[in-house]
Amino acid sequence: MAEVFAVETTIERPVEQVWAQLTDWPGAARWMPGVESVRVDGNVLTVHSRGRDRTSRITAYEPGRSVALTSERGGVRATYVYTCEATGAGTRVSLRADCVFSGPWKLAGAMIRGAIRRADSGQLQSFKRVVETVPSDT
Repeated sequence: MAEVFAVETTIERPVEQVWAQLTDWPGAARWMPGVESVRVDGNVLTVHSRGRDRTSRITAYEPGRSVALTSERGGVRATYVYTCEATGAGTRVSLRADCVFSGPWKLAGAMIRGAIRRADSGQLQSFKRVVETVPSDT
């Protein structure tokens, strides 16, 4: 996979609370840019964004620790890996986005990676704002 971006932040909440918010997929529209709604059917997420439905599959899952979402469209496959790790009284959250291209999409790879980076590299900052407004359970 070719890394598009990798970001991390620390959220001043316990890992259990952060994980619960991260994996509350219908609630993801509060922090994912451009996302209007998310529906869940098993390991498939249908994301309604910018007037269209797109699907992602949960391709790796380690409860309380990490989840990978992969979407494929034409010759473009993108994988987003979210990881949570307890750190002191808070939680370190990371997001790594990878994207690979096949066929004629290879020619547009750099442009598409740039668009993905601009659109999604701020996800964790938005997520942090949402989670830190929820009262802590501790």
